[in-house]
Amino acid sequence: MPKEMTFEQALKSLEDAVARLEKGQIPLDEALDYFEAGVQSANVCRKKLQAVEARIETLLKSSDGSFITEPFGGNEGRD
Repeated sequence: MPKEMTFEQALKSLEDAVARLEKGQIPLDEALDYFEAGVQSANVCRKKLQAVEARIETLLKSSDGSFITEPFGGNEGRD
């Protein structure tokens, strides 16, 4: 089984796929391959970010020294 990509590797792969697609000078089949690779890389990034958010949630500490949990990012900027 291949080793799972790091966040940084997945982000670089996503950026590369987007850059190639933005050029627009590639055959349709190749563009589809880059699009699929980009979607896979974006999913890896999303999963890794969700795992980090869950870890941060468990590491929050209140001012009195006790540990508390809160949703990552709170409700800021949400409707």
